[in-house]
Amino acid sequence: MCDTLMLNGVNLTLEDLYDVVYRRRRVEIDPEVVPRLHSSRQVLFDLAAKGAPVYGLNHGVGWNKDREFSSEFFEQYNRNLINSHSLGIAPYCSVEEVRAMLCIRLNTALCCRTGISPDILTMYQEFLNRGIHPRVLRRGAVGEGDVSTLPLIGQTLIGMGEAEYHGKVVPSIEALTAEGLKPAVLGPKDGLSVASSNAQGESLVTVLVKETEELLRLGNAVYCMSLEGLNGGLQPLGKRVNELRGLEGQIRCAADCRRYLDGSYLAQPDPKRALQDPLSFRCGAAVHGAVYDTLEFVKKYLLIQINHTDDNPCILTEEQTICVSPNFETTTLALGVDMLAAALCHMSRNIVNRLLKIVDPVFTGLPRFLTPHEVKTIGYSTIQKSFAALDAENRWLSNTCSTDFTPFAGGIEDHASNLPLAAMRTLRIVDNLRYLLGMEAMHAAQATDMRGGVDLGKVSGAVKARFRETIPYLSEDRNLSLDIAAAYECIRSGALLMALDAADSE
Repeated sequence: MCDTLMLNGVNLTLEDLYDVVYRRRRVEIDPEVVPRLHSSRQVLFDLAAKGAPVYGLNHGVGWNKDREFSSEFFEQYNRNLINSHSLGIAPYCSVEEVRAMLCIRLNTALCCRTGISPDILTMYQEFLNRGIHPRVLRRGAVGEGDVSTLPLIGQTLIGMGEAEYHGKVVPSIEALTAEGLKPAVLGPKDGLSVASSNAQGESLVTVLVKETEELLRLGNAVYCMSLEGLNGGLQPLGKRVNELRGLEGQIRCAADCRRYLDGSYLAQPDPKRALQDPLSFRCGAAVHGAVYDTLEFVKKYLLIQINHTDDNPCILTEEQTICVSPNFETTTLALGVDMLAAALCHMSRNIVNRLLKIVDPVFTGLPRFLTPHEVKTIGYSTIQKSFAALDAENRWLSNTCSTDFTPFAGGIEDHASNLPLAAMRTLRIVDNLRYLLGMEAMHAAQATDMRGGVDLGKVSGAVKARFRETIPYLSEDRNLSLDIAAAYECIRSGALLMALDAADSE
């Protein structure tokens, strides 16, 4: 990782963004962009001098677009805009989400189409580098420019509101003073440029992409453990048969599973093995592949959005003018997130169906509910209600968000994408899937143990061994809610993923 990431509004990658968000990589505004920032800013000053009507410059925003004000009122109007639009609803965004917002908005502003003061963009840079994280409420934006939540970043810019600083929540002015920074003085269009971008929704999608990628990798490994618990067939994971289908995600996930199962006893013939397994096992890699394909769609459009302007109005420096813009519209990305939620729901359904099959002697030849002592021990029986409840919640959460909006602002703003809501609920599905994968790992580990010393795959075996450090064999009935919580934490903390990566790299 390089010491400093140079931001220029063009080539921000998700890997670079993750470095900034999670590993506190320093950022710097590319010096080559600065002259273009000043040029776009000058367009605003020239138009203001002419008295030309410009949205957010000398005219109000939203329904107040017909309200005109003088140049002497610029600073007060922009402060008013920040204060009046600070409308979010609890809970607060995580530090990681706020860091993503700051980096994304800084990068899109460096497209030089907003006209924002370069001094304010320098403050975004300093916030990231000095660990000043404005407190941004998570709910309340509808995804057409997150104008009711992003102004809370503006509160910190002007020395108001609160910030997370060195692990504590403090008044913003205290954090600024500690770092020798002065509150910003807002000029023409600065308030609108701070408030009106999609950086919050995009930050949530950024976190969602990372967490889904990690979940999918681990999901493949836990699925392989379940296949070993079932004594399932490997033919559906074959290289040639999946290539003939031509679906990139399916091909990739099947290849991962073949690698994870390298050395498994499943490669040896067994007359007791079924010719065809239930679809939840036979098509496990294909369903995970659908999640992968959907995730690639989301990543494609997320990368477009974080490297292009979403400003309205949009400054056309070449023509020395400003154009009314639809570029704050995020419907494409919101639809992708809706699609990802549905794909994750398919993954959820498959996990549940595998869990129902792996405790059934008809499919496994093992004791019912994987009990170690029939009659004496109940085993994995009533846990079915717990994972069924989570799966039902996932199906409820997978309902489309992007089409559920209300016209407001006097009918001027009569469309919305609900990108932040779509991302938030999909993050909830991902978190529920951590619980479900934890429960699947509990069952899979129990089933493979009951098979008595069979060889497991190089990776699936390593993941199981790490899991067994947290969750012991179920030799007698115990409080399984504690096991569920411990299994979830083993996944959420990244412990299982570390074991997977270590075994996969050998």
